[in-house]
Amino acid sequence: MAGHRNAPLTPEGRLRLCLRVAAGRPIAHVAAEAGISRRCLAKWYGRWREHGENGLLDHSSRPTASPTRTSKDIEDLVAALRLQTKVRARPTRSRTGTSARHHRGAGHRAPHPRPARPEQAA
Repeated sequence: MAGHRNAPLTPEGRLRLCLRVAAGRPIAHVAAEAGISRRCLAKWYGRWREHGENGLLDHSSRPTASPTRTSKDIEDLVAALRLQTKVRARPTRSRTGTSARHHRGAGHRAPHPRPARPEQAA
């Protein structure tokens, strides 16, 4: 995270804010002084109480599992059809019988089809 060591949004700054709350200052007052929401500081304070300083470190918001993710077979089929037919999601959906969700996901992992080049007159 960019910023200087004393910035309120670094782990060190979060610890300082949590220590102020632990010393008896109201969360709302400390949050207002730091220019952050009360909810954000309450979240950091709860993490600090439960996990110590490690709870104040940045962590990924990526989900650990995606049970409805499109299968690799469907992604490969959609990508192949797009390259073969040079069309985008809407016409390809009717050929595969899959929903738009499958095609949006595959589109991020497949190259965009390029339109056929017209013959150049010599």
